[in-house]
Formats: sequence, structure tokens, C-alpha cells
Amino acid sequence: MTQQEGELGESSPAARTMPCSCHHRAPWKAQGDHAAGVFRHASEAIIISDAANRIIDVNPAFEELTGRGREAVLGETPALFFAQCLEAATHSEDCPSLQSDGRCKTEVTYLDRRGEACPAVLSISRVRDDRGAVSHHVMVLSDLAALTTTGRQAAREVYFDRLTGLPNLQLLTQLIHESLQHVDQHGGSLTVCSLDIDHFKAANDHLGRETGDLLLSTFAHRVGHLLHGDDVLARIGGDEFVLVLHHRADEAEFERLLEAIRQPLFLKGELLNLTASVGVSFYPGDDVTGDILLRHATQAMYRAKQRGRNTFHVFDPALDRELQVRQEQRQRFSAALAGHELCLHYQPQVDITDGRVVGVEALVRWQHPEQGLLAPGRFLPMIEGSPLETALGEWVLDAALAQLAAWQREGIDLPVHVNISPSHLLSGDFGERLSGLLARHRRVPARRLKLEVLETAAMHDIQAAQATMEHCQSLGIDFAIDDFGTGFSSLTNLRRLPVDLIKIDQSFVCGMLEDPDDRAIVESVVYMARRFGRPLLAEGVETLEHARALMALGCPLAQGYGIARPMPASRLPAWLQAWTARTDWHAIGMS
Repeated sequence: MTQQEGELGESSPAARTMPCSCHHRAPWKAQGDHAAGVFRHASEAIIISDAANRIIDVNPAFEELTGRGREAVLGETPALFFAQCLEAATHSEDCPSLQSDGRCKTEVTYLDRRGEACPAVLSISRVRDDRGAVSHHVMVLSDLAALTTTGRQAAREVYFDRLTGLPNLQLLTQLIHESLQHVDQHGGSLTVCSLDIDHFKAANDHLGRETGDLLLSTFAHRVGHLLHGDDVLARIGGDEFVLVLHHRADEAEFERLLEAIRQPLFLKGELLNLTASVGVSFYPGDDVTGDILLRHATQAMYRAKQRGRNTFHVFDPALDRELQVRQEQRQRFSAALAGHELCLHYQPQVDITDGRVVGVEALVRWQHPEQGLLAPGRFLPMIEGSPLETALGEWVLDAALAQLAAWQREGIDLPVHVNISPSHLLSGDFGERLSGLLARHRRVPARRLKLEVLETAAMHDIQAAQATMEHCQSLGIDFAIDDFGTGFSSLTNLRRLPVDLIKIDQSFVCGMLEDPDDRAIVESVVYMARRFGRPLLAEGVETLEHARALMALGCPLAQGYGIARPMPASRLPAWLQAWTARTDWHAIGMS
């Protein structure tokens, strides 16, 4: 980037949005459908001439600026309207850049509607056809005098960005709409790219507003020079830009765009290294309206930022539909939470040494009005990672404490184990919120509430997990590590975490009678727990044979379908009474 490039923030918007490349793919009349919006609304005068430099079209701004109507100038040479000869600019070596890359920018003096000479900048682009022959010229005349007429000023403010001169959101929306109509009628593709400068706020704060504005203008100029044909660059606000490409761009094009943006930039003596995040949507691949197509590109741009910035991300319609379904499901679950559609079932835990019931585990269920009673596997995955995880955890804790109070009035004195999600445990204020719940149920002894966390939960932030667990223990609440054996199972975890119980995952317990590997894992967990003096409870105990094998290994506490399935709280008193008659289980410890 040269210093001159950094000073072109006020260059013509039409020069960056009209056909301007020697690589253009079609003659002027064929491309008019795409460029018509910009050509018609541009506040700068635009002249289109053929290969022989005879005028074939002018826009309304030209007619207003020069006072010459379109029909009157067709077939004439543009040199008639300038105080100096224009032929030198389009046909001689006086403009080397026009000969080399098909572009030229020069200062001229034009004759206004009163016949007076006025200063201006003329941008000329030589356009070639597919065979390499000159097809036509695009000339953009930018008046250097102040815009004095209120009509032109108003038109500029309505359709163009004040700082960069690029089309604004209003004009962009119209251009996208016209481009979609063209694709629907004539075929082809459209690529919409949302560009956002990475960390622009920090750069703007450092540079100051004036230099920050120059940065935006220079960025617009740099990206605009990459355009071909009737492609469009617009600024829709702040550091947000949009590219509309009238073909289906590929990965190589996006990489070239990012590489061009990454090139060092000098502004007012400072060396800057810019990067940008780019979101991409395609039409007709993403079969939506123009507004939604742009919104999808913006969503993809934010996804590119989440991936680390300085990259591009393509919008995936299938994934978007999946996310929409998930959002609808979450909204429905939120309504269920507020509408008292959730309930707790309880699964007993016993000491198989003597058959004594030592506690129950609270397991959430959704009593869906249409689908019936839903197990956790039907709804927990869809709220994972969302604030609903914490909201559900708070509800379960409150409901479990309320049930403990009810059982206490009935003379049932059993602790309740409640599962806590990793995000809930590490939310930062878990201990304080739990203290509030205990205060609300002040008649329930804290020791009756037991919390279970997944082994992997502590691995997210072991120091934070340790601090939170120790805080809860100071309130009188014990912790259990759930599904032990499925995560890291390290001795360090057992040593550092304040754990009062280890639960062996049911997947190993269920298969331990047939699978030597599962039995070996169970044996290892039992050995580690005993070495560290931690009690053990095995999940997934389905038969007496499982119970006897666990007893032989030194694990007397168990829960599973062989003992009892999860049940509503109202059924627990009857089950407790029936359990005392289960002599087969009570005799395991004596066998």
C-alpha cells in the first residue's frame, strides 16, 4: 500500500462499484442489469464509450452536471466536454497505467452546464472482451468543487456513505434485490460477503477518530481495487463492509481477499497490519430473499470471528436450519420450565452388605403434554451449553430440597443426590446461590443434600472446581464424582478434589461379568478409591450376580434397575416398605 493509496478515501464510489476491470466478462449492454442501480443513482457523472471512444451511454448525474441530455451526446467523443483533449488519456502513452492494467486516474477541467471550466478527477477504465479486444471505456467524473445544490447532496446522503463514498445499506439492499432477480431470470450465481475489520475499535481508539476514518477510507479503496466487472463494495456502518460478487466465488478468491487486506498499511507515519473476518452466503444455494441473504453472510462473519478472526466462514443453510430447530426447542423447554411440566423421579441407593437404603438420586423428567414422560436423554442435549443448563440445575436443587422437607414431615430421613452440570458448577456464583436455596428451605439439614458432578467437570477448571466444592462443603454438603472411569481417572484428581464418594460408571458395571476389560476397569477404580479412603457406589447393578461380584471386589454401595427403577416421590414410601421383604438382596452380605 502506498501513501497515495492511503489518501484516496474520498475517491469516487462509482469507480469502485461500476465495471472497471480489464478482465470483465461481458459487453456493456449485457452487464447493465447488474450495474443499473449504481449507474442510475451514482452522484458522480459516468460516461460509457465504445472501443473507438464514442459515447454509448451516460447517467443522469452526467446530464445534470454538464447540462447535456443523453440523446444529444450519444455517438459523440467525450473530448467535447473537457477543456483539454481527452483523446490523450484514452489512446496515448500519456497514461501508462491505462495501457498496463486498464485503469487511469487524471485531473481534468470539464465544461459545466454554463460553459464554465471546473476542476475534476477523471477515472478511466478500459474493459476488454473474452478475446482480449477493447470492448468499451468506463469514465467516472468526480467534481472537485463543493456540492452546492441541495438535490445532489440529498441524493448522495440517501444512497451513499458520507465517509467512503461507497453505496450504503439502502442502495446495497436495492442492488442485491436486482441481482437476485437477474439470477432468477437469466441464471448464474451471486456471492454476498460480509467484511468486518478485526479489532477495529482498539485501532480507532489508538489512532484517533480522524486517522480511524482515514483507515476506513483506505480499507475501502484497497478492497475496491480487487473488484471485477459489476461487483459491488458497500459500507453499511462502522467497520462493516459488504461485497456483492456476480459469480460463485471459491476458496482461492477468499484467501486472496484476506491476503490483500493483510498487506502492511502506512497511515500518517504509522505501520498498521489489518486483518478482517469474512462471512459468505451464496445464491441460489441459500434460497432466501436479499435481506436474509445479507443477514446470513453477517452470521457467518461472526462465526469467522469466533474461529479466531483473519479467516472466512461460509454460511451453511442446513446447519442454520438445525440451529433454528434447536432454538425453538430451547424456547419450548424454557416454557416447560416456567409452566411446571418438569418433575423429579428418585432412584434408591442401597448398601448390599445388609440391604440398608442409604439414599436416593434425583433424576429429572419432562411430563410433555403431547409426547408423554421424557427421560433426560430426550432434552438435556438440546440445552447443553446454554443458560438453560443453569436454570434447570437451580430448579432441580429447589425441587429436591422441597421434597426433602416433605419426606422429613413423613419421617423419611434419606439424603438426596442431585446432578450438577459443569457449566452450573463453574458459573462463578454457584456457592452463593446454593446458600440462598438452603436459606429458603432452612428446616432441611444441609447434610441431606448431596451433589454429584461429572468427573470431566472438574477438568474444565480444576482450581475453580476445587474452590467451589470446598465452599459447598463448608455449608455441610458432600460431593460425589459421577461416572468415574469415563474421564481422566487420575490420581491427581482424587488427591486434589474434595470428594466424599466415587460412583463407578454403569457402562463398566453392566459389562463386568462378561467383558474382562470392563471388570479390569472396575477393579482399578475400586483399588484407587480404597487407597485414597473414598467410599464407592456402583451404578447399573441389574442382577444379584453384579451385586455379589461388586461385594467381592470391595464395593458395597449400589444402585440400578436390579434394585429399583427411578420412581415418583409419591411411590417411594411404598417401595421402602416392600424393600424390607427382599430377603434375596439382604442375604448377599452373609453369603
